[in-house]
Amino acid sequence: MAVNHEDTGVLSSEPPKYWGVTGKKVQKLVTTVATLDFLLFGYDQGVMSGLISHPSFQHSFPEVIDDSTYEGFVVSIYAVGCFFGALFILLAGDQLGRRKCIFLGSTIMIIGVIIQITAFGPSSGATAQFIIGRCITGIGNGINTSTVPTYQAECSESHNRGKLICIEGGNVAIGTLIAYWIDYGCTYGPDAFVWRFPIAFQCVFALAVLGLMVNLPESPRWLMTKGRHEEAAHILAALSGRPTNSKEIQDEVVVIEEAIRASGHKGGVTPFSALFKNGPMQSFRRMLLGASSQMMQQLSGCNAVIYYFPILFQTSIGTSHNLALLLGGVNMVVYSIFATTSWFAVERIGRRKLFLIGTVGQCLSMVLTFGALLPGTPAAARGAAVGLFTYIAFFGATWLPLPWLYPAEINPLNTRAKANATSTVQNWLWNFFIVMVTPVMLSGTGTSGWGTYLFFAGMNAIFFPIIYFLYPETAGRSLEEIDLVFAKGYSEKISYVHAAQQLPKLGAQEVQQRAKDYGLGVEQEVKADHAERETGMLTDSS
Repeated sequence: MAVNHEDTGVLSSEPPKYWGVTGKKVQKLVTTVATLDFLLFGYDQGVMSGLISHPSFQHSFPEVIDDSTYEGFVVSIYAVGCFFGALFILLAGDQLGRRKCIFLGSTIMIIGVIIQITAFGPSSGATAQFIIGRCITGIGNGINTSTVPTYQAECSESHNRGKLICIEGGNVAIGTLIAYWIDYGCTYGPDAFVWRFPIAFQCVFALAVLGLMVNLPESPRWLMTKGRHEEAAHILAALSGRPTNSKEIQDEVVVIEEAIRASGHKGGVTPFSALFKNGPMQSFRRMLLGASSQMMQQLSGCNAVIYYFPILFQTSIGTSHNLALLLGGVNMVVYSIFATTSWFAVERIGRRKLFLIGTVGQCLSMVLTFGALLPGTPAAARGAAVGLFTYIAFFGATWLPLPWLYPAEINPLNTRAKANATSTVQNWLWNFFIVMVTPVMLSGTGTSGWGTYLFFAGMNAIFFPIIYFLYPETAGRSLEEIDLVFAKGYSEKISYVHAAQQLPKLGAQEVQQRAKDYGLGVEQEVKADHAERETGMLTDSS
């Protein structure tokens, strides 16, 4: 039986347990929560793609028939909800804590799903009910996707942060794959089943997250920012498999407390003004780098392909609805397979090179799709399918996970939580914009909507010089070394990309000395940050 959460005494001689286990097994349970949540994230992204054009859905909600603007609104209102959910975490996440936010987000998602599946049309009231339910579900997802990565990082070892977050990104693709195939399978059921079951299935993931979180701990770092040291020590002991009164745990508590004090994060809240400071730490520039990666991910055309893949095939290539769904499912298989390659490439190849490779691949894929649609003949349009398949392959391997990783490591310690939330807000804001305008673009930009693909090809072309000249490499560096990259560029007045290339890999003592040399004035923060990292418990997203 798992230890009661109130049992937080520091004198225990046995490692504390959650769900009857301790040590790495507790960390695996936390990772399972993150996996389920990002599967849900991906599922939500893909579930509407196979429903929005189905006759059964259109019979219940006839407003979407032959109205590309309304169709885009029904799909994109979900992103509006996600935006407000992420904004809620930006404003209140530090006050509530990770567990409460995850409980809140999952519960709100379930409420939103119930509202959606109990909409019985056709009537304008039923359509309004469905839209409200979809927005509420989005609020829950925005809360969870802004909280779960932070929670996982704060309860996990930090030596493989790139791989860890890329695995989360891969689960987005797998969740989308599940949604596509459930959509396809449900087309053979009765009309009421066709769209209600795929939407209701979201509750399976949300209930699993709630069930596991019942007896999983709060983030020890968040507890420390609130002065709850005994509870934090209890949880650190459970995560490391050591007794609460062991020297290692007591030292860890001291190190985390020093890091919190040095970073200005005492009390658990960083002022918004800290986001807009530059100087040697370049907090504002680094926030813009992280947030711009999320913006560019959406403007690359990813969700235009993910949400509207079957519609693209039906309207642009002329397939039947059934074949379009089948091809969409195959496309998601490709998406998921290539998403897993980032798990192995992100540390070996590096973030910067993967960004550039993905940008070139996506741009050329959109050019191929645009060129194949330009003649306006069914035979030529089949070539567009190849472009859509190659696009999703490049996206899954590069731009899918990287914008979730880059903000988590590019931002300094004291602004990392708010800067990450700002990046997530950007994701959902631009997600809404793209999903809203894509149906309009498809119907108003030339034969078969070829102008849509030309637009996304142009956007990807613009991204290349931005990444090449502005995005420094972060692979293989500790977070305190990344601080030095920006301090070096600032003090020597050189490109931050060149600063990253010139700065050698440094040890702990060298980092402290370089911090003095570059005038960071954060020797205490660097020392505490590095010491905490040596214990394997400093967060990459706090």
